[in-house]
This record gives sequence, structure tokens and C-alpha cells, in this order.
Amino acid sequence: MPSIAFADAVNEQIGHEYAAHQQYVAIAVYYDEQTLPHLAQFFYKQALEERGHAMMMVQYLLDQDSGPIIPGIAPPKVAFVDIAEPVSLALEQEKMVTEQINAMAALARDESDFAGEQFIQWFIKEQVEEVSSMSDLLTVVQRLIDSPMQIEDHLAREMAAAGTGGGDPTEPAQAGGAAA
Repeated sequence: MPSIAFADAVNEQIGHEYAAHQQYVAIAVYYDEQTLPHLAQFFYKQALEERGHAMMMVQYLLDQDSGPIIPGIAPPKVAFVDIAEPVSLALEQEKMVTEQINAMAALARDESDFAGEQFIQWFIKEQVEEVSSMSDLLTVVQRLIDSPMQIEDHLAREMAAAGTGGGDPTEPAQAGGAAA
């Protein structure tokens, strides 16, 4: 079983992941309303990833017989001043999640919770990718804010180049058996 402190931190992080999911859905809807389908698709995909992260944490706690708790969350921000603000908000959110994940890693280590420390390592790697991706997108959106269709073209190329990939064999399992 994980340490009680680490299990509590995982339960708290489940709420943060669901809040990120909801925020990304709200951002995707905003872009859909602006008729920017590639930006919307990017954030719908991000929302599913965040939900997947929460479900990985739920599965970890189930596997550890530690009673996952699914919390309520605050409503997301839904109104934005321009097309760059949602990406800026997303980048700040990813930076905050990185701090939260790093604090969980430190807690697992301090508590000598070796399974917890191993579990959280995948999330550390994932956050490096998330911050980098969102930072790059913000740079593109800020450069092309007056040419939203060029942003759409950029994302279409990026999404096509990303392909399907083989997946990460170290990715934790999700509750319910869903894939990220």
C-alpha cells in the first residue's frame, strides 16, 4: 500500500486532472465556436489525455487498495478575449500540473513509497512533453494571431506528422481499461 500521504496527494491530483480535462473541453468548445476546427481538435484531444491521467491515478489507487476519491471540481473558464488567451491559460495550467507532479514525486521519495515514486515517474516525463507542446503552440498562436487560418494550417501539418505512433509501454493502465 502507498503511504497515506501519497495516496492523499494522488486523490487530490485526480481532482486537478479532471479540472484540466474540463478546462480543455471548454477551450475546445470556444475554438469550435470560432470555427477553428484544428485548434478545437487539439484541445479535445488534450482533454481526453487529462481524463486519461485521472483514470490512471484511479487505477493506481485501486491496485494499491487505497480507495480513490472522485472529487467535484470548479467550473472552467469559458470566455476569452482573443484566440491566444486559451493557449496561454493552458500553458500556465500545464506548468502548475508539473509543479504538482514534482511535489508528488518528492513526497513519495520522502515517504519511502517506492511504488508511488515509480508510478509518478511517467507523469514527470509526460509533463515535460506537455509544457513543451503548449509553449510551442502559444508561440505559433501569438505570431499568427491576426492570421488564424495559418494557425489552423500549422496544426493540420503537425497533427498529420504526429501520426499514430506505437504508444509508450511504460504508460500506466487506466481504470476501466481505456487507452489514453
